[in-house]
Amino acid sequence: MSRRLRALALLACFFVSISLLAQTAGPLRFRVTLDPALSNTPVSGRLIVFMTNSTKQQETIEQGFGNEDGKTWSAAREIPHLAPGESVELDTDEIYDPEPLSKAPAGDYQVMALLDVDHNAAYNTFTGADLRSAVVPLKSLNPAQTAPVEIKLSQHARPLPPITLQKGEELLDFVSPSLSKFWGRPIHMRGIVVLPPNYASSKARYPTVYLTHGFGGNLNYFAVSHGKSIPKNMEEGNLPPMIWVLLDESCPSGTHEFADSVNNGPWGRALTTELIPHLERKYRMDAKPNGRFLTGHSSGGWATMWMQVAYPNVFGGTWSTSPDPVDFRDFTNTDLTKDTNIYKRPDGKPTPLVRMGGKDVLSFEQYSHQEAVMGDYSGQISSFDWVFSSRGNDGRPMPLFDRTTGEIHRDVADYWIKHYDISRILTSNSKQLVPVLKNKIHIIVGTADTFYLDGAVHLLEKAIAPLGYNGRFTYLDGRTHMDLYKGGLETRIAQQMYNVARPGNTWKPKQEPDAATELAK
Repeated sequence: MSRRLRALALLACFFVSISLLAQTAGPLRFRVTLDPALSNTPVSGRLIVFMTNSTKQQETIEQGFGNEDGKTWSAAREIPHLAPGESVELDTDEIYDPEPLSKAPAGDYQVMALLDVDHNAAYNTFTGADLRSAVVPLKSLNPAQTAPVEIKLSQHARPLPPITLQKGEELLDFVSPSLSKFWGRPIHMRGIVVLPPNYASSKARYPTVYLTHGFGGNLNYFAVSHGKSIPKNMEEGNLPPMIWVLLDESCPSGTHEFADSVNNGPWGRALTTELIPHLERKYRMDAKPNGRFLTGHSSGGWATMWMQVAYPNVFGGTWSTSPDPVDFRDFTNTDLTKDTNIYKRPDGKPTPLVRMGGKDVLSFEQYSHQEAVMGDYSGQISSFDWVFSSRGNDGRPMPLFDRTTGEIHRDVADYWIKHYDISRILTSNSKQLVPVLKNKIHIIVGTADTFYLDGAVHLLEKAIAPLGYNGRFTYLDGRTHMDLYKGGLETRIAQQMYNVARPGNTWKPKQEPDAATELAK
């Protein structure tokens, strides 16, 4: 070949290379492949990619509250079919948080892909059915102009902790007739029954505590947390002898909170007219109001407060801790009775949702956008819609607000207030409710609650103070949503319950809680 022909050939190769580069380089996108070694059948789900510029080596990556080392981005798309060995591309500028990933600055990153097979990543990021990639380092990445990033789904997501029962514990699995009728299929009410240490050797009856968890909890985590601590504390004499029923309130839409809802079904009615009678036939429980008590934290705090108010003759008292908003005039810094936008305060500033160390770290709008990436099912905000909203023409709950603009839908807000605003219900129906709820309301919250839930508690206390309920409100100084129970709060709550069930008793814990956990009496 002549020198001239060789030059032309090299020039042609150069232009072909430039052409191929132009076809592949562009705004950041991911090419995700299903490892045939992981699955031999096609899979489907919501594909979510997380990217962080944290300088710390990550074992997993997921959305956070904004106070982590580095910043986290996420993007998603629905995948109806992905065969083993097959790849799909994810455009990171379509569904994203907090901004298009192509807008991220050039630098070093770590990325991880998750296929949310069971569509509950907004509730628990990782569950046993999900598939994920390893955390992959990307050095000197320019998200604005790069070839597709190859990533492989090669492992199962972190499995749920196993349900391991302690001595004196029994699994609860009850099929509810009313819930099954509502859904047209068997609906199970699940939990763990914890019996006192001397239950088998005694013929005595015992007060019963119905405890439920907050958002993100489930039966598996109950078994690991309360399922281990309650038997141990009763055995050691730091909890009085009572029967504890640990109720799982998780469901596909998030938490049902034991509310009778047009979307989730009659969970409160199922509990009070079906499950509790079933348990009281099976176990030696105090089958009377002053032997049935409620307690729960966060969404579980709202659930137990709601059950006490909705079924005042069934229970002898609730000890609700850090409950979700119990007065909708302060729904995490939004007044649902008059505000028009949930993303912006009346002065135009962002509505804060999360605070840590005295600083706002996440706004309501930021959290809403995070949830939108994870999927419009099972997230905290959509869970509220499923509990509180009326049903739309499409069969789904009506959203409280426009997810893009934050504009509150007045008709939906009014429905929430009319049917589920605990403060409004207690004030509007005080003549009927005071006689059956007097001395039964106990709420404990930290003055630095992570989600500003102390604000609604203050409003509720002020609203019902002159009405005769004699509610007991305790504000633990400096405590947040996460550390409220340190120092023996559970012991103090159980002691007050036992005093109601066994007036004049002399039970005292072997280890006294610290002074900072004293409750209103």
